[in-house]
Amino acid sequence: MLIKILKQNIKYLLLLCTVLCFAQKEIQGQAYYDSKTSFDMENFGRDNMSEARKREMAERMRSNFEKSFVLTFNQTESIYAEEEKPNTWRGGRFRMMLEMTSGPHYKNIKEELLLQEQVLLGKKFLIKDSLPNYNWKMLGETKQIGDYMCFKATTTKSVPARAFGFGRPSRDKSEAEQTKEIEIVVWYTLQVPVNQGPGDYWGLPGLILELNTDRTTIFCTKLIINSEDKMAIERPSKGKEVSKSDFEAMMKEKLSEMRSNLREDRRN
Repeated sequence: MLIKILKQNIKYLLLLCTVLCFAQKEIQGQAYYDSKTSFDMENFGRDNMSEARKREMAERMRSNFEKSFVLTFNQTESIYAEEEKPNTWRGGRFRMMLEMTSGPHYKNIKEELLLQEQVLLGKKFLIKDSLPNYNWKMLGETKQIGDYMCFKATTTKSVPARAFGFGRPSRDKSEAEQTKEIEIVVWYTLQVPVNQGPGDYWGLPGLILELNTDRTTIFCTKLIINSEDKMAIERPSKGKEVSKSDFEAMMKEKLSEMRSNLREDRRN
C-alpha cells in the first residue's frame, strides 16, 4: 500500500514538473481528433420503412458522421476545423441536412469570443457570439490517453431531443419539452496547460483530449506541441454576420419548410 502511494505521488510530481516547464514558455500546438456518433435505430426512418432499409440508411449516415478534425491552438486562441473528405452519400433530404454542418470554430479566450463559419443551404454565414460558460465539475478520476495523464470533468447541456434536429417532432409536446439535458464528460491533461478543446468547449486548466456528448465521442489521436514552425490561427471572416440565436431561428425555419415540402410531396 505504501509503495502504491509513493508511486502515485511520484507520478503527480512528474506531472507538476511538466506543467511548470510548459508554464515558462508560450505554448502552441495541434491536436487531431476523430469523431464517432451512434444512432437510435428504433426511432430512425419512416414507420413504413423496412428494418433492412433503416439499417442501410443509418449505416450511410454513420459513415458521414465519422469525421476527423484538427484543433490548432495557443494560450489565447484556437481554431477547430474538419479535415475534408469526399461525401459518399448524396441522399436528397439528408444531403440538405449535411450542408448545415458546422464550419471552423474560432475561440479567443482573452476576448471571450466565438466565431463560426456556417453554410446554410448554399448561403454563407459568420456566427459571432460570446464563449459559452460551462459549469465544469472537476473530478479526481484519472486515466492515461497516449503519453498524457488526463483528469475527468463533467457538465450538463440542454440539446434538442430529436437526434440531429431532423427526426419526427411530437405534436403532443411544446418546444421546451422537446429538449433534453445531457451530461458532457471530458478528459483533460494538465501537461498541456491551455484551456482549449474541440468545438466550442473550453474553460478547463488543460487541453481536452476526449469528449463524450450523448451519442457522440470525440477523441484525440495525435498531438503536436511547440513545433519549430509557427502555427497560424486566422479568424473566420467569410459570410453574413449573425448572432447564434438568429442563425438557429433561420435553421429552424428552413427545417420547418423542408418538412412541409416533404408532406406535400407525399400527398401528391
